[in-house]
Amino acid sequence: MRNNESVENEGLLVRRIKNGTVIDHISPGEALNVVKILGITGTTQEALSIATNVPSRNMGKKDIVKLNNRELSKEEVDRIALISPKATINIIRNFKVFEKKGVETPILIEGVVRCPNPGCISNTHEPIRSRFSVKGKGLHCVYCDWVITGDIPSHII
Repeated sequence: MRNNESVENEGLLVRRIKNGTVIDHISPGEALNVVKILGITGTTQEALSIATNVPSRNMGKKDIVKLNNRELSKEEVDRIALISPKATINIIRNFKVFEKKGVETPILIEGVVRCPNPGCISNTHEPIRSRFSVKGKGLHCVYCDWVITGDIPSHII
């Protein structure tokens, strides 16, 4: 391969989308967790593209997720902030960036994460949604004081 060929091939890794959302600046290695946290499975209707460990000037490496014909809700963006606080959300309309915003880590999340404590009231048949305060050390269950410090995606409801 000649030098000019390698430079030419550094362009787009994934096709542009006409309408939808591009989640950019995802922490490297977290793209599949972002997909999981959004509830996207092989049986859902979303057409998506995933790029992992893409070179980034600011981050060294980053992941990118593109969702065709879907814009994220605030709750979904809050979920992404839990695992990738530097991510950016780009709303695409007619192949152009219509809106670009960073994610903000919420102070409180409700009904998103299941408490790992089997004795927690949120895990009983009571009509209570899980509720966690977001702290620097992790997620703190407001009902039983359990703290989740790692692997948040495995606790997503």
